[in-house]
Amino acid sequence: MQRVLFHDTIFGPIHSRRLGTSLGVNLTPNDGKICTFDCLYCEAGFNAQGPGTTGMSQREEVARALEQKLREMHAAGQQLDVITFSGNGEPTVNPHFPEIVDDTLALRDKYFPEAKVSVLTNSTRIHIPQVAEALKRVDNNILKLDSALDSTIRVLDRPNSPGFSAEKVIVDLRQFAGTGIIQTMMLRGEWEGRRIDNTTPEEVTALIEAYKKMAPREIMLYSIDRTTPARSLEKIPAEELRSIGARIAEATSIPVQVS
Repeated sequence: MQRVLFHDTIFGPIHSRRLGTSLGVNLTPNDGKICTFDCLYCEAGFNAQGPGTTGMSQREEVARALEQKLREMHAAGQQLDVITFSGNGEPTVNPHFPEIVDDTLALRDKYFPEAKVSVLTNSTRIHIPQVAEALKRVDNNILKLDSALDSTIRVLDRPNSPGFSAEKVIVDLRQFAGTGIIQTMMLRGEWEGRRIDNTTPEEVTALIEAYKKMAPREIMLYSIDRTTPARSLEKIPAEELRSIGARIAEATSIPVQVS
């Protein structure tokens, strides 16, 4: 079974193909996974591996470890483009997420004031006011929408909540109009006898209509870059991805980053 990637609260810096030199913050367990989705492509593996034993990262622990790392990097004259909340699951499930965001912004201002703070979220908890307000405070609020069709979301992202729907999350995402960044994973493949392909004309048309409603400041299209727990998934060729991106940009007048 494919297992979690990150075994520390603060990890890196690593090079992100979309964000640059990134220092990672993992707010979920260091030896297990907790997520409100169970995506077929998640690099941290399936939720079936369990939540581990270390528990959620505590606010004081995150601040202490982050300050130590930032101090070391600053003293060494290292470059830092972004501090990114990602890790072994959904960062906003951590009950201290809003307070940790505030601590991180303060530490960023102290050591690397030009660096950005980014959050990669699957958009399942943006209906919670405290979570939404914290996301509005960061520089790059990167929100997932892999499809505008419920049938595809159910197979590809596998939300834990039976009440999760594309229609509802698209409405919730409108609160970040002009500031949020929508990230969409494009892929093809099969899972348990069902064909998955969110690059079809029907899928792309539905996404375009959703992007228009949400009006984000940017759209990020990307495809598989690492091993996935569902082995039958296919990476979309770069030329095809660029073509889809061009169609979306023309239809929405929203900047599209393809990687």
